[in-house]
This record gives sequence, C-alpha cells and structure tokens, in this order.
Amino acid sequence: MSDPWQECMDHCVEVTNKAGQMIREALQKDIAVMQKSSPVDLVTETDQKVEQLIISSIKEKYPAHSFIGEESVAAGAPSVLTDNPTWIIDPIDGTTNFVHRYCLSRGFIEFGIVYSCIEDKMYTARKGKGAFCNGDPIKVSGQEDISQSMVLTEMNFHKDPGHFKTMMANIENILTIPVHGIRSPGSAAVNMCLVACGAADAYYHMGIHCWDMAGGAAVVTEAGGVIMDTSGGPFDLMSRRLIVASSRAIAQRVAKEITEFPVGRDDTDG
Repeated sequence: MSDPWQECMDHCVEVTNKAGQMIREALQKDIAVMQKSSPVDLVTETDQKVEQLIISSIKEKYPAHSFIGEESVAAGAPSVLTDNPTWIIDPIDGTTNFVHRYCLSRGFIEFGIVYSCIEDKMYTARKGKGAFCNGDPIKVSGQEDISQSMVLTEMNFHKDPGHFKTMMANIENILTIPVHGIRSPGSAAVNMCLVACGAADAYYHMGIHCWDMAGGAAVVTEAGGVIMDTSGGPFDLMSRRLIVASSRAIAQRVAKEITEFPVGRDDTDG
C-alpha cells in the first residue's frame, strides 16, 4: 500500500538537496543583502531564489497543496494554517547561518526536515516514525535536572526597550539557577535539532515565526523531546513562542523562570 506522506517527504528530501547545492554555490559569490522590516531583519537574493525553487518544485507535484513561506509572507502573502496540506517553509535561517527547514502540516505536523547544508547535516522526522540525522536515529538527552543543563536561546532586536530588558532579565534568571551555560547558535531550527540530538537540553524563544519552528518541532518531538508554550501551556505553531526541552521537568522550570512579553501571532498579525 502506498504511503502518500512518505512520498511527500521523499520528494521533499530531493528538493532539499537541490536547495542546499544552490546555497553552497551562493556562498562562493558576493552576497547581496537587503533590509526587510528593520536593520536587523535581512534577506538575500539567495533566500528568495531558494524559496522559489522549493515552492515551484512542490507545486508541480502537489498543485492542490497550500504554502506558508517566510519570503512569500514578507511580500504580502497570508499566513493562515488550515486543514489543507500546508508546506511551511523557511528557505534560509538568517544571512549568516544558511540553514533551511520546512514541514508539511494538515492541522498537525506530518513531517519536518531541517538541513544545515554547510555541515551537511540533514535532520528528518516523520510523525510516529522517529527522528534522524543523516539517516541515523537521534534522541534527546533525557536530562531532568536543569542545573546540569545547557540552555539555548537567541537575543533579538526589540524596538520596545521594555521587551529588551525582559529578554535580558530572562537570560539572567536562567543563568543564575544556575545552569551549565547559555548558548546562541543563531538559528531556531538548529537550536531545536541540538536539543533533539542531545547536544543541548533546552531552548526557549519569543518573537520567532511558524516557519522558524515547524521543521524543528517535528524533529524534537519525534526525538522524544517536550515542546510547549512559554506560558507552560500547549505548543501553538502560530503563537511565535516556544520552549523545547529534553524533559517536561526542564521545560516547566524554564517556563517558571522567564517572563513573557507580547509578540503577536502569525495568523492574525501583519
């Protein structure tokens, strides 16, 4: 019996490899960087070309499917998640990391792919089938003691001084638990995969988007990790915030230590 979601995922892997090659070739050239919403919200020509490659390749095979892509949304496309099979795509995570990821969702995430093409590490996960890195199974560390944990987050630009102070206070709160340390690799997708493969024990972030979280959410869940809202409630893909951890105990402790600030939603805010 054919497995349509596995067929989707296999096609996705093929497209991912093509996109990775495009990115590696772009790194050999001068990179033209353009500004989007702020001086720290940047986009390259490669971001746009990679997203076009991914969407056109998938549309050709699955014309009835829907898409939410970072660059498409930036250009004015809607960011609405329905029950229709929906590909959530981020072509490149920032102008320096050159990592891309995406997933297929139909109310819940069927599978996710995160490809760190410079490292040549492809993280894949299929609902109920486990998580893998380059075909090898991965799992979270299982750590339950936050004082023995490495925690990941990202420090972003915030126009509101109060939000910036809260972000920095949250980092101080986590560090003084104490934990082994805080690191900022620079990519939400990589952060989630580092938790998924046991290299880190927790990751939290407020202000990211569904395309930042979708692929990694599939990987960390299938690797046995816990994912929740920063409030401690259920994870909401459109909420622009999350905690990922190796255990529920650590996720809940992170939620207790951090203070939220308003970041809006992908499905209601422009």
